[in-house]
Amino acid sequence: MSTILFPRPNVPCLLRNGNQSLRATISTRTKLNLPYAQSQMQEDFSVEFEESPITELQTSRPIDIRFNRLQTSDELDPTPKIEFGNYVAREALIEEEYWTAAWLRAESHWEDRPPERYIESYKRKFADQEFNALKRRCSGRHIQNCTCVVAFLSNYQIKKEEKNVKRTVIKSIVGTLDISTRNLLEGESFPGENMKSSTFSSINRVSTYKYGYVANLCVSKFARRKGIASNMLSFAIESAKLKGLEQVFVHVHKENTPAQKLYKTMGFQIVEMATLNSVVDGNYLMGLKL
Repeated sequence: MSTILFPRPNVPCLLRNGNQSLRATISTRTKLNLPYAQSQMQEDFSVEFEESPITELQTSRPIDIRFNRLQTSDELDPTPKIEFGNYVAREALIEEEYWTAAWLRAESHWEDRPPERYIESYKRKFADQEFNALKRRCSGRHIQNCTCVVAFLSNYQIKKEEKNVKRTVIKSIVGTLDISTRNLLEGESFPGENMKSSTFSSINRVSTYKYGYVANLCVSKFARRKGIASNMLSFAIESAKLKGLEQVFVHVHKENTPAQKLYKTMGFQIVEMATLNSVVDGNYLMGLKL
């Protein structure tokens, strides 16, 4: 059984917003038991990619990324998080965590390609672009309020298995996803419903109804089957609830049955009215009412 640690809703600064630090001391927390998250570990799904250590030779260095930065202690960190098994899931806080999330997505993007030398340069370029785009989305100045969630090995497990060995931030992170806050267009009941409307003006009118949208979920291959994807989703769902959102949506490829199974386990259902669009883009839209 997993334990999720979140500050009470009436405590200010519930979640961080990009680079704006909301690390004010939180004196009280609420514990919620999440039996479904841990019980589904053996059915967990994530994007697979080749396991390869992230080193300075494999990645380019945006801004002032320190690849040897040690993972800091998480025991006394007041940041909202989920603790499950040997791992912790929470929002990304520092540049190195954002960079590792971008690199995991680069690995995922190129996972099906043969291991050619030129692929590494493509990964580096992809990771650089994703890092910069991710920081913009999470900066608080973007039209969509986005949060990058990361999962990493807990300090307890590091001390238990690797005595006298210090683990860096980049090597400790094993999973990531994005959860963003978006607005439905006027007259929509789900995202994309009016995309084929012939009235251009109606497409551009934005309603006041907000929803959460999950994207870019991936987990390192060596860390699969450990409840990481389901617990990151649990964190994203609780974050959406704290923001007052009533629904969360995600697009899943029609042929990706493991992913569909994971989301269904978490309570998502296929939006039947959106299946006509799936013929074109190859994805199902799945939604969860909070």
